[in-house]
Amino acid sequence: MPREQVILECTEAKAEKKPASRYFGTKNKKLQTGRLEFRKYNPFLRRHTLHREIK
Repeated sequence: MPREQVILECTEAKAEKKPASRYFGTKNKKLQTGRLEFRKYNPFLRRHTLHREIK
Protein backbone atom coordinates (compact mmCIF):
# COMPACT_ATOMS: atom_id res chain seq x y z
CA MET A 1 0.00 0.00 0.00
CA PRO A 2 1.63 3.31 -1.06
CA ARG A 3 -0.31 5.53 1.39
CA GLU A 4 1.18 6.22 4.79
CA GLN A 5 -0.34 7.84 7.88
CA VAL A 6 1.41 11.02 9.01
CA ILE A 7 1.15 13.38 11.98
CA LEU A 8 1.08 17.14 11.37
CA GLU A 9 2.24 19.28 14.32
CA CYS A 10 2.07 23.04 14.82
CA THR A 11 5.40 24.83 14.46
CA GLU A 12 4.44 28.22 15.93
CA ALA A 13 3.09 26.97 19.27
CA LYS A 14 6.51 25.83 20.52
CA ALA A 15 7.93 29.32 20.02
CA GLU A 16 5.08 30.79 22.09
CA LYS A 17 5.35 28.03 24.75
CA LYS A 18 1.77 26.86 24.25
CA PRO A 19 0.48 23.33 23.57
CA ALA A 20 1.02 22.19 19.99
CA SER A 21 -2.04 21.03 18.08
CA ARG A 22 -1.73 17.86 16.03
CA TYR A 23 -3.63 16.58 13.00
CA PHE A 24 -3.52 13.13 11.42
CA GLY A 25 -3.62 12.49 7.69
CA THR A 26 -2.28 10.30 4.90
CA LYS A 27 0.12 10.88 2.05
CA ASN A 28 1.16 8.95 -1.03
CA LYS A 29 4.82 8.03 -0.49
CA LYS A 30 5.49 7.57 -4.21
CA LEU A 31 4.28 11.07 -5.15
CA GLN A 32 5.10 13.03 -1.97
CA THR A 33 8.71 12.28 -1.08
CA GLY A 34 9.23 15.34 1.15
CA ARG A 35 7.51 16.39 4.35
CA LEU A 36 4.00 17.80 4.16
CA GLU A 37 3.14 21.35 5.24
CA PHE A 38 -0.36 22.72 5.68
CA ARG A 39 -1.94 25.74 7.31
CA LYS A 40 -4.36 24.33 9.89
CA TYR A 41 -6.30 25.78 12.80
CA ASN A 42 -4.64 25.73 16.23
CA PRO A 43 -7.32 26.05 18.95
CA PHE A 44 -4.77 27.00 21.63
CA LEU A 45 -3.55 30.02 19.63
CA ARG A 46 -7.01 30.63 18.08
CA ARG A 47 -5.66 31.11 14.55
CA HIS A 48 -4.41 29.23 11.52
CA THR A 49 -0.74 28.25 11.78
CA LEU A 50 1.78 26.23 9.80
CA HIS A 51 1.69 22.50 10.59
CA ARG A 52 4.54 20.25 9.42
CA GLU A 53 4.86 16.50 9.23
CA ILE A 54 6.82 14.96 12.11
CA LYS A 55 8.72 11.66 12.06
